[in-house]
Amino acid sequence: MIVDAQVHLWKASTPDRPWLPGRVAQLPEPLLIEKLVPMMDEAGVGRAVIVPPSWEGDRNDYALEAVRRFPTRFAVMGRIPLADPQTAKLLPEWKKQPGMLGIRVTFHPPQWPWLSDGTTDWFWPLAEKFNLPVMFYGAPMPQFAPVAARYPGLTMIADHLGVTGDVVKAGKLTEAVKETAVLAKYPNVSVKLSTTPFYSSESYPFRDMTVHIRRLFDAFGPRRCYWGTDLTNSYAKATYRQRVTHFTETLDFLSAEDKEWIMGRAILERLGWA
Repeated sequence: MIVDAQVHLWKASTPDRPWLPGRVAQLPEPLLIEKLVPMMDEAGVGRAVIVPPSWEGDRNDYALEAVRRFPTRFAVMGRIPLADPQTAKLLPEWKKQPGMLGIRVTFHPPQWPWLSDGTTDWFWPLAEKFNLPVMFYGAPMPQFAPVAARYPGLTMIADHLGVTGDVVKAGKLTEAVKETAVLAKYPNVSVKLSTTPFYSSESYPFRDMTVHIRRLFDAFGPRRCYWGTDLTNSYAKATYRQRVTHFTETLDFLSAEDKEWIMGRAILERLGWA
């Protein structure tokens, strides 16, 4: 089974369901459930992990709607108001929401201090206590090393090679991937090999990304690496099927068993998605 470790779904901004002020989506039109499911079918993707997008705010309703409509195809890594300690009361019952497997947290530059000023100190031990896997994105990877070391029972998944678009624009992709690879020494940390078309300066099959994918594969191994698309972040650059074959047909260093893990089995086991 092929499992996409990250897709965004969203609705249009409306008065009764507004986005955050001033935010812009990755595409001019919403990506709706009705559009994504046929695309998955055409590409041979059996399941997908929905990560609600940041421009909608800390809401998970549309992702959970996808699970209700397609319970065997979708699961959710939900968003929370991370800076509000009152959110703690939600965590004991978090995974009782059908299809909710964990939490995704984002740290854009204004939020980087949250990792060191005490803002998020309440969150990590509770996520570990209640067995809530956490996907994380945005801040430099060395900032997450103390969390991984202090909470060894916490499942931590670095998004998008542990790299941001701003890092790539700054020409620091190689250095950032090396920093992500360092986190492999923590058994509770794993990595999504996702959004590679967006980071690539080439067209399919994105040969310039091979060295970075290989570095992380060598560091983490096939059971801690996950294929994912982040489809809407480079929508016009490759078809959904090409994003699959990039890994299944063009990365010669991967064995058939490696591909089985990376393309789906590993993320299902890591998230406990039966």
